[in-house]
Amino acid sequence: MTPPLTVVIAEDKAGLRLDRVLADALPSVSRSRLKALIESGRVQDTSGDAVRAPSTRVRTGEIYAVDLPPPPDVRPAGQDIPLEVVFEDDHIIIVDKPAGLVVHPGAGNPERTLVNALINHTGGRLSSVGAPLRPGIVHRLDKNTSGLIVAAKTDAAHQGLIRQFAAHAIERAYFALVWGVPSPAAGRITGAIGRDRLHRTRMAVVPTAGKPAATDYRVLQVMGGGVAALLECRPITGRTHQIRVHLASIGHALIGDPVYGRRKPWPRELPEAAVGTLRSFRRQALHAFLIGCQHPVTGKSCRFQVPLDPEIRALVGCLQAIQIAPYTAVPR
Repeated sequence: MTPPLTVVIAEDKAGLRLDRVLADALPSVSRSRLKALIESGRVQDTSGDAVRAPSTRVRTGEIYAVDLPPPPDVRPAGQDIPLEVVFEDDHIIIVDKPAGLVVHPGAGNPERTLVNALINHTGGRLSSVGAPLRPGIVHRLDKNTSGLIVAAKTDAAHQGLIRQFAAHAIERAYFALVWGVPSPAAGRITGAIGRDRLHRTRMAVVPTAGKPAATDYRVLQVMGGGVAALLECRPITGRTHQIRVHLASIGHALIGDPVYGRRKPWPRELPEAAVGTLRSFRRQALHAFLIGCQHPVTGKSCRFQVPLDPEIRALVGCLQAIQIAPYTAVPR
């Protein structure tokens, strides 16, 4: 049995709520979980009595014992979900993830994820590095972003990929369909990214409190006389929602982005055919089409590309049909 965790109340914590003080002292345990533990009688005060009110005000010198039960066996189960495997060997697997597929189980998505599909496909042969709900997962794509993602089948491969991501040595490129045309036609977007202060489920450019981030982009094609443009984006760093946030920050949000897109969904000038296609497009127009790395075990150079996602390709075709002026892509 795991012994209880003890927390001694320091002088500067006197008068604060018990759940807040415990959360500060035990950063690996969420405040919501601590609240539930208190209410279920798993936190005892100095006298050994259970304290069941999270709002209890603490006093200097008090000692609280937190009975933290061991986590249950939460390793996901394999599920028969189709996978588009681009490359696979004994150490890594690269798949072309469809939009709508969550990468790993979590709140609101306990199953039917990419992890469940990978466990089924590999017979459970995924790395054990990381959290139990994320076997093999080295990086992520948003649920409604499609494209290439690499997973590790062995611990050695996982650690090798982590080192490459940390060194920004993984080559990644995305197709992004945005409103308007960025100017200049190629450049780098910089801006530290962190939690939006007003909307905590969103990310934002927050220069004073965020993590440094940079995204290179270039315009590939202009459509609809400047109504939209197809870009190639290459994230230099790997912040949450980085490409989506950076493009929105320069006034060129991804088409279909429900979080960072503009309130007015499309210009009035668009013909009805284009509007109809946009109405049925219910995801951000972002597709990870390229990934390159050094194989984490063999050391060989690996580089893989896939075509543009069919949904985005159909939208591009619709917008191309109303293109007014030709545009020459920026040479690499």
